[in-house]
Amino acid sequence: MAVKVTSKCVGCSVCASGCPFGAIEMKDGKAVIGDACTQCGACIDTCPIEAIIREDEAKEAAMDKTAYKNVWVFVEVAEGKPKNVSLELLGEGRKLADTMGQKLAGVLVGDNVEGIAKEVFAAGADLTYLVEASALANYNTDGYAATLVDLIKTFKPSVLLLGATNNGRDLGPRVACRVGTGLTADCTGLGIDEATGLVAWTRPAFGGNIMATILCPEHRPQMGTVRSSVFKRPQPDYSKIGDIIQVKSKVKAEDVRTKLIDVIHVCTASCNLEEADIIVSGGRGLGKPENFALVEALAEVLGGAVGASRAAVDAGWKPALHQVGQTGKTVGPKIYIACGISGAIQHLAGMSSSDIVIAINKDPDAPIFKVADYGIVGDVCEVLPILTEEFKKIKAS
Repeated sequence: MAVKVTSKCVGCSVCASGCPFGAIEMKDGKAVIGDACTQCGACIDTCPIEAIIREDEAKEAAMDKTAYKNVWVFVEVAEGKPKNVSLELLGEGRKLADTMGQKLAGVLVGDNVEGIAKEVFAAGADLTYLVEASALANYNTDGYAATLVDLIKTFKPSVLLLGATNNGRDLGPRVACRVGTGLTADCTGLGIDEATGLVAWTRPAFGGNIMATILCPEHRPQMGTVRSSVFKRPQPDYSKIGDIIQVKSKVKAEDVRTKLIDVIHVCTASCNLEEADIIVSGGRGLGKPENFALVEALAEVLGGAVGASRAAVDAGWKPALHQVGQTGKTVGPKIYIACGISGAIQHLAGMSSSDIVIAINKDPDAPIFKVADYGIVGDVCEVLPILTEEFKKIKAS
């Protein structure tokens, strides 16, 4: 990184005499660093008034971090509704904003999405930044990244939260790179570091064996993507209102290099794990892939989604879309039924926030029973048909 002479220079020439390569000369009473400089840093050490610094330090010094304030949540919209993870982040963002003594803002980008602002306010936001344009009707990398970068540079948020969805994972790093800040990905915990007042981003590391806490002290905004279902959705308060700040979009159709041709729904409600209230998951304890039909039958009767352990997915019994766990999806349904799942720590990390956990396993010492609210010790292939029939009778009556 290059060495730079700042405006503090008084022309004392100490650095010029101390440079071992003769790379500094005095011009108009100021030190000037020439092409012979090797970035050795000797001039930095010899300058008596610290007027010479490295360029990276100059950039950090140039950022007035006090100009950045408020907590932002990027509200992802799908089929005219805010995604659950966005509402969850608004609830958690409310806590961060209150602790920091700042406001909470939602960021709505799209076309004809102003009506969603009432959901944003009901979830706890004080204000909403609204950017609407036909070029933003559907998520696209070019348009959304340019829009969010423009908003950040104009309004300077201190914190920006995004859901760790497909779109959030695409958008977050691009925005962070363009505004020159860091990004903590796939967080499972948020808090405020007492010593510094910075956001403490917690995420699994080394395959989930340790939890790393990450701070971003020198750059703004502090950015992170957060997994779905890690936090609970706040109870909506529709009496709450806030300010809508409408921002004119600078994105034109020709700025977007991709075109949406069609939307093909390859995943039905049975694998929409993040939004499901009931999930029935199967593991290697089912014995063979054909027995997953028993899990699917129970899920259908209950109106729930079908999940799977990593072992079942790795064995090819279910596509990765169904995987629950550290390397799959993090879920938090009202009811989670684990069928033939032993309860490895990586799986527990993905479903431990469920309201009620029901475990079915023939091994009474399986780790899953330690986190289960209700447990059934028995052969899952015998228990599941009985449960399914009983629920059918209940629904019929």
